[in-house]
Amino acid sequence: MIIFKSQKELKAHLENKKSEGLSIGFVPTMGALHAGHLYLVQSAKKAQQYCVCSIFVNPAQFNDPKDFEKYPQTTSADINLLESASCDVLYLPSVNDIYPEGAQNAKTYTFGYLETVFEGAKRPGHFEGVGKVMAILLNIVMPNTLFMGSKDFQQCLVVKQLIQQMQLADQIEFIACPTQREADGLALSSRNKRLNESQRVKAGLLYQCLISIQSKFLCASSFKIVQKECEELLRAKGIEPEYISIAHADSLEPLDEYDKQVEMVALIAAWVGEVRLIDNLIINPKA
Repeated sequence: MIIFKSQKELKAHLENKKSEGLSIGFVPTMGALHAGHLYLVQSAKKAQQYCVCSIFVNPAQFNDPKDFEKYPQTTSADINLLESASCDVLYLPSVNDIYPEGAQNAKTYTFGYLETVFEGAKRPGHFEGVGKVMAILLNIVMPNTLFMGSKDFQQCLVVKQLIQQMQLADQIEFIACPTQREADGLALSSRNKRLNESQRVKAGLLYQCLISIQSKFLCASSFKIVQKECEELLRAKGIEPEYISIAHADSLEPLDEYDKQVEMVALIAAWVGEVRLIDNLIINPKA
């Protein structure tokens, strides 16, 4: 695996690879890698892509400075994991390499309704920061295929919209890979590293809530009832839910009740101690 810290050198390398007829698969990350990230790398390799992974903890997408400070950074271990997954290139830039004129001066993209609901509402400015860094990374790598995880469902919708705004939809294929989970269903996340043993056991309840929402739909129950049941279950275990909702999977327009006519997504965000976790599950796929 080749490691680049300069976007200029990375661009030159990838231009050579493209001239050789290789397709570029891109996996953007913020490090603290786990099996979910490696699944994205493996997906790129299975698709016969020359795999480029980036590790950059983007300060522009943290609305809480303390959250940015606490974000786990495990670069040496990350490099070993990527090498074990046969990743071809790692882009490991500094803040100055990504934002040479400062993040505040980087081009800003807006995402309309997506910035007003769920993660957009709870984390003001978050998706603006995501848009800034992803636009820069896409312009550097110019991949044939972009691989991202479905755990960050709303972020996937934002990045798809960004690709459209950048007029790159005919050049970049976006692939949202399935959420990878622990044995108890907990979605793999870099933030899981911050959970203590007791919190880690409780965190599996988030997935249990999503499964309950799915099963109650199949039983033709009321969503409002199962929503209340999930809230009470989490609070009884010392977990504070921020939202437990269902929405249109294509637009994230919230729904008060199940709708058998549309593909829905169940979304959950909750605080387990000082760690905020999110997850989702598609309900009524391809309605």
